[in-house]
Amino acid sequence: MASKGWQHPYVNIFKHVRVEDWKKSAKEGDVSTYTDKTLKCSVFRIRGPVPATSYILVPKNSNQSLRLIGHYFYLLFRPTPGKYFVVHLDVVAEEGQVIRISFSNMFKEFKSTATWLQFPFLCGGAKDSVYESTAKSARHGLVGPAPTSVRWTCLMLDLQYTLSVYLNRCYSNLRSIKLCANMAVKNMFTSDLLLDPGVSFNEAKLMGLASSQGTGPMPRDMSFPVPKGGSWHDLYDYIKFPSEGTKLPFDSIQKDNPKPEAGSVSRQRSPIREESRCVNLSKPIQDRVSLIQQITTPKSLMRNRNPVVTNIPKLGVVSTHQKVGWLCHNDDQQQESACFSPHQLTSRPCDTDDNGVHVFVHPEDACGKHGEESEEEFVYSPVPHPVHLSSSKETRQQKLLPDPILRLNRIIGFGGATAKYALWTESGDAVVYPCHAIIVSMKISSNQQRFFIGHTDKVSALAFNGNTTLLASAQTGNHSVVRVWNYHKGNCLALFRIHAHSLSSLSFSYSGGILCGVGKDRHNKTMVVVWNTLNVSKGGEVTILAKVHTDVDIHTMKVAFFDDTRMVSCGRDNIRLWRVRNGSLRSCPVNLGEYHSLEFTDLAFEEGNSNQHLDDRTLFASSRSGHIFEIDYSRVVIRNVRRLLPAQQQHADRREKLTFNTGPGIAINSISVSSSFCATGSEDGFLRLWPLDFSAVFLETEHEGPVSLVSVSSDSLQVLAATSTGNLGFLDVSSRGYNTLMRSHTDTVLGFSVDGIRRHLTTASSDGTVRIWNMDSLNQLYDFVSEDSPCSVAFHPSEQVFSCGFSSGIIRIFDISSAKLLAEHKQHRGEVVGLAFSPDGEFMYSADSQGSLALYNSSDEDYNVIRVACNVVARGTERSPDALTVSSDSRCLAFVGPSEYIVTIADARSLDELLHVDVSILDVESPRLDSALKVCFSPASTEHLLVATSANKILWVSTKTGRLLREMSKVHKHQCSSLAVSEDSRFLLTAGHNALKVWDYNMQLDINSQMFIGHSQPICQVSFTPDQLGVVSVGDAIFLWDFLAHPVSPLIDSRSPLRIKYTTAPKSVQPDDEVSGVQLSNGMPRQTAPLPSSPPPQLDISTTDQVDQGAFGSLSLCDDTPTIPTVPVQATGSSPSSDHRPASSFLKVTELVNTSPLNTSHIDTVELKGKNPVRPDCYRHFIPRFKTSTLDEVAEAPQPGEEGIKLKAVIGYNGNGRANMVWSPDQGLFAYSCGCVVVVEHLHTGCQRHLQGHSEEISCLAVTNDAQTVASAAGGSNGSRSLICIWDVQNETCHNTISYHRGAVQSLAFSRDDRFFLSVGDFSEPEVALWSSKTFQLLSSVRVSGPIHDAAFSPSVASQLACVGSQGVYFCLIITHGLDVDLKVQRVKAPAEVGDVELTALCYHNDSFLFTSTNRGHVCVWDIKTQRCFMTWEADEGEIGVLLCRGNRLLTGSNTRWLRLWEVEALQGVKSQEKVFNVEDSGTTVVLEQEIMLDGTTVSAAFDYTMDMGIVGTTAGTLWYINWSDNSSIRLVSGHNTKVNDVVFSSDESHFATCGEDGSVRVWSAPSNELVVQFQVLNQACGCVCWSTSSSKDSACVAAGYSDGTLRIFRLASSEMEMKLHPHHVAVTAIQYSANGHVILSGGKNGLVAVSSPVNGATIRVIRDHKGAPITTIQCVNEECKNFGLEGNEMWLAASADRRVSVWAVNWLKDKCDLLDWLTFPAPAYFGDDSPPPSLAAFCPADPGLMVYTGYGVEKELSFYSLTKKQIIKKIALPHWVTCFGLSSKSQLIAVGSKERVLKLVKSSSGRYQDFLRHSDSLQTCHFSPSGTLLFTVAYNEILLWEVQGL
Repeated sequence: MASKGWQHPYVNIFKHVRVEDWKKSAKEGDVSTYTDKTLKCSVFRIRGPVPATSYILVPKNSNQSLRLIGHYFYLLFRPTPGKYFVVHLDVVAEEGQVIRISFSNMFKEFKSTATWLQFPFLCGGAKDSVYESTAKSARHGLVGPAPTSVRWTCLMLDLQYTLSVYLNRCYSNLRSIKLCANMAVKNMFTSDLLLDPGVSFNEAKLMGLASSQGTGPMPRDMSFPVPKGGSWHDLYDYIKFPSEGTKLPFDSIQKDNPKPEAGSVSRQRSPIREESRCVNLSKPIQDRVSLIQQITTPKSLMRNRNPVVTNIPKLGVVSTHQKVGWLCHNDDQQQESACFSPHQLTSRPCDTDDNGVHVFVHPEDACGKHGEESEEEFVYSPVPHPVHLSSSKETRQQKLLPDPILRLNRIIGFGGATAKYALWTESGDAVVYPCHAIIVSMKISSNQQRFFIGHTDKVSALAFNGNTTLLASAQTGNHSVVRVWNYHKGNCLALFRIHAHSLSSLSFSYSGGILCGVGKDRHNKTMVVVWNTLNVSKGGEVTILAKVHTDVDIHTMKVAFFDDTRMVSCGRDNIRLWRVRNGSLRSCPVNLGEYHSLEFTDLAFEEGNSNQHLDDRTLFASSRSGHIFEIDYSRVVIRNVRRLLPAQQQHADRREKLTFNTGPGIAINSISVSSSFCATGSEDGFLRLWPLDFSAVFLETEHEGPVSLVSVSSDSLQVLAATSTGNLGFLDVSSRGYNTLMRSHTDTVLGFSVDGIRRHLTTASSDGTVRIWNMDSLNQLYDFVSEDSPCSVAFHPSEQVFSCGFSSGIIRIFDISSAKLLAEHKQHRGEVVGLAFSPDGEFMYSADSQGSLALYNSSDEDYNVIRVACNVVARGTERSPDALTVSSDSRCLAFVGPSEYIVTIADARSLDELLHVDVSILDVESPRLDSALKVCFSPASTEHLLVATSANKILWVSTKTGRLLREMSKVHKHQCSSLAVSEDSRFLLTAGHNALKVWDYNMQLDINSQMFIGHSQPICQVSFTPDQLGVVSVGDAIFLWDFLAHPVSPLIDSRSPLRIKYTTAPKSVQPDDEVSGVQLSNGMPRQTAPLPSSPPPQLDISTTDQVDQGAFGSLSLCDDTPTIPTVPVQATGSSPSSDHRPASSFLKVTELVNTSPLNTSHIDTVELKGKNPVRPDCYRHFIPRFKTSTLDEVAEAPQPGEEGIKLKAVIGYNGNGRANMVWSPDQGLFAYSCGCVVVVEHLHTGCQRHLQGHSEEISCLAVTNDAQTVASAAGGSNGSRSLICIWDVQNETCHNTISYHRGAVQSLAFSRDDRFFLSVGDFSEPEVALWSSKTFQLLSSVRVSGPIHDAAFSPSVASQLACVGSQGVYFCLIITHGLDVDLKVQRVKAPAEVGDVELTALCYHNDSFLFTSTNRGHVCVWDIKTQRCFMTWEADEGEIGVLLCRGNRLLTGSNTRWLRLWEVEALQGVKSQEKVFNVEDSGTTVVLEQEIMLDGTTVSAAFDYTMDMGIVGTTAGTLWYINWSDNSSIRLVSGHNTKVNDVVFSSDESHFATCGEDGSVRVWSAPSNELVVQFQVLNQACGCVCWSTSSSKDSACVAAGYSDGTLRIFRLASSEMEMKLHPHHVAVTAIQYSANGHVILSGGKNGLVAVSSPVNGATIRVIRDHKGAPITTIQCVNEECKNFGLEGNEMWLAASADRRVSVWAVNWLKDKCDLLDWLTFPAPAYFGDDSPPPSLAAFCPADPGLMVYTGYGVEKELSFYSLTKKQIIKKIALPHWVTCFGLSSKSQLIAVGSKERVLKLVKSSSGRYQDFLRHSDSLQTCHFSPSGTLLFTVAYNEILLWEVQGL
């Protein structure tokens, strides 16, 4: 048929084929109809003693097909009590393959071939019947005939899912159906809908179920009758496959576990009506933002989901909001990535295993591949649903991405169940071997591994066919499973079970048509099975050719390579020849004669071709007594017997030649024969190669343990050898070289630790060894053997030292580099269960099973014990090996103890207990006490401690209060054995039994986790690698996983749901008050009460309780006056003081004379009246960045036209401002703020003009409608009132100033006719002030009770304006009485329907409506006339801070980074009513037209009158040009949003580079100042950057130093990282290429200077002279050092924070580096609250023999030191301590920056200087360009570029 639409919504199959006519269907045997009393209708009955003889077949002919495409097959039937039934479904895959799906209560277990799936069907009993109770108590259904109480059943079979999971195929259509006796059948049908038989049509209508949602009720003609008032589920059974239950046996069709909630509701698509949604995205919008977006992925904010209701909710009944940061649980259910909708394209499993658990891998085609979860838990993370609008594409579930997030990369391990199986591939380039439950294929040249995953127990046997295309594997255990794999593709072709509890041997025939296996049956008799595998590679099934049970012992069995029907075996007392004939397997023994009592171990045929006659076949057999037998295969007789004897020791160091004589022999475990030699592996550890006559050994190699396997490659050039001690290697016969492929522990790996610097891994095992591995090559580097059993290991965070704890309680510390024992401690009495170093490396901790805890000084080489505390740790060994956890700041230690119910947080430096948390009482509803198992700190937030409990929960506990922050239940089916958190706290890693899970740390997604299998034993420990690029898990072996998580932008929103909030009481703060113990951002409790002041925004303290505003007094100074002072502005060129300084100022220059110290200024204490106002809980409210610097009021700018430097460009945009960007599309005005400067930029040319008059950070801007005037607002200097400047744009002058508001200015606005000007104060003084736009005199002001966030004038009525804030919306009317102007204000609270919210932004729509937004994502529509809110909808998941309306289009911008455009034309026809409706209820359509995600929270926006194009600013410091017509976004202005640490020009001045605290390195082009490329390193700060000496564009590189001690070299031409070096283990503070570019010099926070090669990354040398103080400066210059008496062609210097400077003469090519000079500058003790000024030094560009130094000392000065004269020859006194300085290569200019925000330009020869005040914070960097024509200065994130004109 051309169209398949007739099959929707369902196809009644009996009606479709007219079954009663039997023309298109067939019946056989006893098939009849009768009227069923329960269903009250006619049904078919199929009866017969044998199911295959009585059936209904649809369609009738086998060459016909139903071609039914519905994904779901429904069968309405009742199994006959006490009988068996069978159902066969023939389905067609997309590639045309016909596959039979069968289910029956005859099947005992699941079976699978490429063309047939057989599922056991477990019949259920009636409700409350004995049968049901028995099945329930047994935790699995009862297999066998149907019980007498069996009920009518609706069976739903998901055909698409079944084919996808079990055969990795895509479902196409249903071909035929065969219903076999014994059953009664009402009907059957197919559908694409997930139907619920327990829901009636009326109930479905009430619940909103519809076919458009993929669900609905059962069709009437298919439904079962239900009496009035009865329940469908009490009368009938509903069985779904895949089942939601986890009852055994797996892969069976059975009734789900009963649940307290409606059992009829499917988890895959719930028929219960969800809360109405606000937006369904019309289409996906591509994220077209900057380079940082290309390497990061967005994360949505966590929001809470409403309780599910079964009827339509009324507005206001269901609460939609709960506290941010808390995870609410609904019935303790949790969703995971292992459960999903069958329609959803998800990750697919590699293959199914016998427990129904799958390893997730990426799908390689478009078909949906599904996995299922073997564990019984599902994680439910509440997420709110917005209101459903008329727009419409279905939104996808949010799940943890990428999928999979882990990829198995390497496994360190060999063997497990056996060490006698390892196979060569035919080409000899790879080896295949088992590692517990995983099969590994390793390339011998590169050690690259490939995995075959699917077995659920240890692999006990392997076999290849002749050309190594088919691989067979068997697993041990009670139910042995055999898998056949396509070796090259890696997929499983067949899976089948044999009824044996262990399978010890497998052998393929050469052709691959026969597979032979040996195992033990349940009576412990030997069972031999021969399978036909001829068609397995073509999709055929595997059948048993023959099977025999025997008492003969078989150790090895092999199929003869020349005949598929012949086999040979050997074992204790026998060698037998076997043959398959006529379906039977027969054998005959070899007559052993006198050797009948030997134990034979292995067999091998002499090599030959398949045409060789049987008479010429020779069979070799080895024995445990050392005998090697040569057997004539055709005559079945022994030809020759030889014996391997131990050497006769005639001399101490010499061994006699081996012979085969009588005497005690050496056990031979394995034998392998090639055409030219024979290889044997023996118990004495030797691999020996013999000629075929065994005359003498011609090659041998000794191993550390008994050789369990030898195998000669097909080309006879290599011999593989394996040992019982876990070693695997091969001997290269031609070169006589031996290569070790793998070493492994021989018992459980108990614990591990990673050295992130050197990528070493140390492991402790039950085999009694501690081993150290190279994580890249997998080579074993060291092996420490002890008679004592190691339990726990820990690497020192920076040194090549590790510690190990033993079961005896001994702690040993080893130095790896010198391979010596540093220390041994015996403080513990019990087994060591925990061992940890503090991240800073200063301390070590250990705990034992008897409860003791010890603290060691790890900075001391002897690791002396500082303190031992007894009975503080919970007793027992179950918390080993990671019973201790240390916070990332090295301040807190956490452990379980003193009892298992208590978690203790202690001071990491003293072990003093800080906090006890009783986890047993956190769940008051549980009848059992919960105990703690594992603890783990969150690295990114030390205020989070994660606790894994015995109830399979993970608790998030506050380390400050002990408060439970979050709880997650049913983490694993078994108890959690280990947990870890990623460094950025985005992901959580847990291990339970042998499963590994990765979770979204914030639980913000619909599907929060992914599960991974592979281990065959319980996992002992799991952790992220230090570089966060991998995961290590240990247990049976060592698994190294790739961690594939997408990097995320480090721009963390300040309103993160993880942020801990503290309740602040409205009372005065006393020194002994509790608030003094609250931990601030520096991580330490304050010992004294702080001076009351406005708290800096970085402090993680805010209030969660509603506090009456009246309880807080306004912020005011003691000398408060009601007058409005005016502040003169320096931008016009006039000085604010009457006593002008001369145009040229000079600093005191002293020749060889010390100046006297200056007096320090006194800081007066400012008292406050009342208490601090409460900062509102919304990002829209402006909070100035906290600064510790103060403005120098004395400094004065030079006269216009006389400046030595001129501001050329401002790099960046202040994303901390609010509405601090204006754009007038008609006049072309584009202005924004950066720091204290207003930048007016020409959009086409990029040319900038600068309005300079503020000294503090600008908060907001406003522009008149004619674009001639711009207003800017910023805080006042040194605590004075805020300053508002009114600018004439054309003249670039400030013609008016206003200083009125005490706090920051929150909003500015001009009226539509430009008559009025409005200013709004921030939360500290929420006041609205109205000004005249002509005179800027105050007309009226109104003080309100709560903070105001936004204000706007009406666009149509000049006298109307409105404000929004915490207390609601304020409708304002300007009333004029002559010259008097009054503001009439009417406050209206936010509608109750949106809850307790902050109104954050507003905008007018025409002259009738006002839009307001909330901090919870609502948009409210108000009627201006009635001042009523009549409609709301949820437009975003987070806070909306920007609203803009043009015509009928509304723009919303929020802190979720979404910018959305709405069509609101439909509101025109809505009339205001008393009741508030949401959009859906009102029937009004508000359409989401478009949306785009930006790189940060939206803080400003300006669009044209049609809303087609505009400019948007974000907190990331970016201004975007947005064009909705083509859905494009272009970055106009970009900058850093965090502190900029360095800025430097390239040598040719064509580019410059910047680096910041956010870990980014940005390269900009000059002179356009446009961003060229950005290199982002997550979770690290970049402290310094430098350019390579090469000026060629192709070879130019940028080197950067990071806080983790790494250096990264980036090549500009390729825009890629070229090399990563790790010469430091602490933060890098200075970096520089040598003058000739041969090396890179880098200085660390610990004072070490590393010299590294930029070619190979090697650390050439480490200079330790400055150790102990951070390196502040490194500089290199070209200079012949002969003038200074040393050899060298370069000089470099290093300055450290302890005021020491070293100067070095070097020749790097000759590896010469000699100390030229060492200077130490004296200084008095420093008593400041902050750190002392930095020590800085630099060579004079004109004369490298002269060095300039400045730093903390006796005087504030610049010192000029002569390297030739060895003395200071000149000093220049300064008024401030220097924070940065730069020397120009021309004009003897020095730029000096200070904490007082002054940039001082100094002429070093005369002392002449000029001051420049253009920064709003202290200067931290200033650098001249190489030519000296340009100057960069930086204050926090403000980058100013100056043009140097000279003094």
